[in-house]
Amino acid sequence: MLRVLFLSVISLYLLSTLLPEWEIGPLLSILCFIIVVLTFRLAKKFVQVLGGIFLALGILLLWTSGSLWLDYILAFGPMLDLLTMFTLIPILGIPIKLGRYGEGIQAIIHRRVKTSGQLYMMTSGISYFFSIFMNLATLPMTYYSIRPALGSFPVRNKERFMSRAISRGFAMPLIWAPVTPIVGIVITMTGVSWGSILPYVIPLSILGLVLDWFIGSRKSQKISLPHAVESAHETAAALETGNIGRPGRVVQILLAIAIFNIIVSLTETQFSLPFLILVSLIVIPFAFSWSLFLKKGKEFGEQLVEHFQTFSLSMKDQFFIFLSTGFFISAINFSNANEILYSWIVSFIDAAGIEVFLIILPLVPLGLAFLGLHPAVSLALMIEGVNPDAIGISPHILTVAMLSGAVSSFLVGPYNATLGLMSNIVKVNSYKVSNWNLRFAGIYVACVMLYLFALEKLLG
Repeated sequence: MLRVLFLSVISLYLLSTLLPEWEIGPLLSILCFIIVVLTFRLAKKFVQVLGGIFLALGILLLWTSGSLWLDYILAFGPMLDLLTMFTLIPILGIPIKLGRYGEGIQAIIHRRVKTSGQLYMMTSGISYFFSIFMNLATLPMTYYSIRPALGSFPVRNKERFMSRAISRGFAMPLIWAPVTPIVGIVITMTGVSWGSILPYVIPLSILGLVLDWFIGSRKSQKISLPHAVESAHETAAALETGNIGRPGRVVQILLAIAIFNIIVSLTETQFSLPFLILVSLIVIPFAFSWSLFLKKGKEFGEQLVEHFQTFSLSMKDQFFIFLSTGFFISAINFSNANEILYSWIVSFIDAAGIEVFLIILPLVPLGLAFLGLHPAVSLALMIEGVNPDAIGISPHILTVAMLSGAVSSFLVGPYNATLGLMSNIVKVNSYKVSNWNLRFAGIYVACVMLYLFALEKLLG
């Protein structure tokens, strides 16, 4: 039943965006209310508590503002754009799995990688590029593609090595990649276009990757086990006998990423649809076309059906927490509480200055991550209290500040899905995984603060 409800809500939401004259909004709100009620008892305890707090605060705001009983139902529905994206983006991982690109990665390692530093940089770099497409699926795919080769290198703590390289590489493109929900939610609410923020955020993304490479590869050591090298060459030779293992196939992923980003950029200029919806609508046709190129059209169809049959089990927590947060956001607007937040922020800026406010801003989603809030939730709540026109900040600078803070929270938030999945893979608790990234995240945030200060001086 949940699968039918989830798919119905997503389909109706896309339909309401494409055909607003149909006025599907009230029906969507009713279905979202039903989903919240049904998923409450199925969600994890922590998610129940967090979502329950948002629901209680929302009800309190609506009650104190004298809202009609109908407003309590109509307040459900915001953040469906994020849930739609969370549901559809994993489909981009299907052609990567069908193409068996992981074998091409292993072929490159066996042929070209001679030191642990080179392996670290390759692991982080591959995680970076996979993240642009595959979101959380990046973590297991990169780990299981590269971990077998690590046995040939004299690395003291191999799981820490893999965790740091993969999670840091994974986080860096989240500041600009079009398939990243936090990018969509911020640019939708600040009113900037995706293409216009790229010159500001891509340098930060590359800076983070280079910084990670420098820190992670400082104690580089050569392969020290002769028999491991021999084994590696044998494996490489075996891989190269087939088409699948050719290292050149990995270039296909880079070309696919480039083509996808060009398509997103062009369609953004041609259509007035919300960015999150635009990207969501491109996902299935693009993944299908890629699968056809690989001559795997039938297999893609089977994987797509399997995805929609199983996604409801993994998405129940997300539907509950995001719809609950959306209800709270609606309540803030219905009760005009956002105007109070605006006045508080303006007062702070008047007292401390815009530069101080911008420097502090990235720390907000980072701090909220330790309370269990997903960065997308943190950003959605922050946007309700930050109006760039009202507080006199460039929307582009505001976008950079919020996105960079969110990226940092992916690195160290012990309750987010990124570190949760990484901890399951390396069999270490999420607090230790967070601790492995803490120093790097601190250095990166310091660089972000200096960058924001310079941007404000140049553009403010």
